[in-house]
Amino acid sequence: MTRSPEPHAIIVGAGLAGLVTAAELVEAGKRVTIVEQEPAASFGGQAWWSFGGLFLIDSPEQRRLGVHDSLELARQDWLGTAGFDRDEDHWPRQWAEAYLDFASGEKRAWLHEKGLRFFPIVGWAERGGYTAGGHGNSVPRFHITWGTGPGVLAPFIRRVQEGVDAGLVTVLHRHRVDELIVEEGAVVGVRGAVLADDQALRGAPSNRDVVGDFELRAPAVAVTSGGIGGNHDLVRANWPERLGTPPEFMLSGVPAHVDGRMLGITETAGARLINGDRMWHYVEGIQNWNPVWARHGIRILPGPSSLWLDAEGNRLPVPLFPGFDTLGTLEHLRATGHDHSWFVLTQKILEKEFTLSGSEQNPDFTNKDYRLLAKRVGPGAPGPVEAFKEKGADFVVARTLPELLAGMQKLSDTELDVERVERHIRERDREMDNEFTKDAQITALRGARNYRGDKLIRVATPHKLLDPKAGPLIAVKLHVLTRKSLGGIETDLSGRVLGADGQTITGLYAAGEASGFGGGGVHGYRALEGTFLGGCLFSGRQAGRAIAHA
Repeated sequence: MTRSPEPHAIIVGAGLAGLVTAAELVEAGKRVTIVEQEPAASFGGQAWWSFGGLFLIDSPEQRRLGVHDSLELARQDWLGTAGFDRDEDHWPRQWAEAYLDFASGEKRAWLHEKGLRFFPIVGWAERGGYTAGGHGNSVPRFHITWGTGPGVLAPFIRRVQEGVDAGLVTVLHRHRVDELIVEEGAVVGVRGAVLADDQALRGAPSNRDVVGDFELRAPAVAVTSGGIGGNHDLVRANWPERLGTPPEFMLSGVPAHVDGRMLGITETAGARLINGDRMWHYVEGIQNWNPVWARHGIRILPGPSSLWLDAEGNRLPVPLFPGFDTLGTLEHLRATGHDHSWFVLTQKILEKEFTLSGSEQNPDFTNKDYRLLAKRVGPGAPGPVEAFKEKGADFVVARTLPELLAGMQKLSDTELDVERVERHIRERDREMDNEFTKDAQITALRGARNYRGDKLIRVATPHKLLDPKAGPLIAVKLHVLTRKSLGGIETDLSGRVLGADGQTITGLYAAGEASGFGGGGVHGYRALEGTFLGGCLFSGRQAGRAIAHA
């Protein structure tokens, strides 16, 4: 059995939340042991794969673009989106208020001091489309980090490495926690299995061959092990009735090791899990032509112009336009009885409006390549988008409408009403003959271009889909893509884990997605985007500082 000198804290999981927790403890001069079941190649967890979007309120980047934001407006948007309505939402509400204060206050300066910088054009995600007090961002708040996900991770990896060099941090890869040690009502350590070495690349499946066991003890244990998105069985088990039946076919937006194991282990130790039925899955998933893990999917971050149709060819209702309401669209599509839907667009829309989520799909942002970035404002789509158009299994490219419809029917696993699809396209195009229209989507995309950032790089000039100068025509088959758990381990504002009796469990903390990004569900039912990495940053910081001062 492996035994090590007792640290001040053990952190279970080497993702962003765990690294932020560790970095805070290093700042305080504390000894930390990080245990992580995956090989060293996957250090940093899911955040490495992310686009690096961060939610900020009233930032200099917003102000330079003429965006008038405020804490009051952001609170209106967050609460209207979250829809807190349960007794279990006591701590999530408090986390939401604290996070809004953080995002409108010291968050940007704190990150700026660590070297993070932001792309000058702020993205407008989750636009809502309902009333002012309902779901969605009233203004753009999605700040893309230079360096994307790896750039967000970099300062915390650097600080942890400094801790390793100073003898404060021990990182144990291939150590899988199977039990939290509880003595006299307090968590005092972890036990688990040592797994065989594995040369798997980042995100790729690694073996589960046990070659030994270990036990570690410390006054504090922080669970920062992520959610359930890579475990489709667990996703289906938690799928809520309000979202219909879970799809038979889903793509995975996260590696297989995001399996939710530690949630059950933490519950066994006495923790209370709440809001497990709240989850965040995308409906714009496409099959990765160059996959890293099983069922590897990529999400399209769409602008508002593509025509969205269900599997039978029906146009989606108002305001379920691309980029407006993720879960509202998921709920609607699950009621159709089919697992896929369609975007219909033009090359002109593809070039301006299609961005693929992920650090590896955005080499210009990830590598801070200004020359490559400049191509986004010129003709042609970004290279990764063109690669999917050419090689992706879900893309149909055609010069004529009959050819497009035939290609769509060929990819359909249900009977597509091609006459209905053609009717929707022609109806939509007739509405483009005037600057005014009754079509709410056309009104929305014209309104979006009033925002300077959208007009520059995000929303195509309005045009007819059948305009040959805008072609070729493109259809994209879309799938449900699993991603985030919005519920999790209930915690107070210090990240201390609560038991079934509402009292804190001595020595046990949680942060990141394992804690619903704070409190067991800081987002409520829906998210405003750019808030997942931010939730890991904030909850990890809270937990790390609380442990250091305990």
